[in-house]
Amino acid sequence: MAAPARSKGRLSGVEMLSVFALLYGFVAMFVLSSLSRNRRERRPDAPILALAGRGLMAASVTGAALAASAAAWASLVH
Repeated sequence: MAAPARSKGRLSGVEMLSVFALLYGFVAMFVLSSLSRNRRERRPDAPILALAGRGLMAASVTGAALAASAAAWASLVH
């Protein structure tokens, strides 16, 4: 059976989620390793690094809130 055709240049929801997860992982590892290196060398953190860390924290909290609300919605629907 042939794979379903999809339009060029468009990503499905599953592909977009995996790309987002990969990007999130790369940015998180970069921020955490940079912060630990700065602490080890007793240097101040760059403002953009702190901003990226806060952005990751906001994305994590948003994802957790969405997952909790989806679980609550699913328990109410059934």
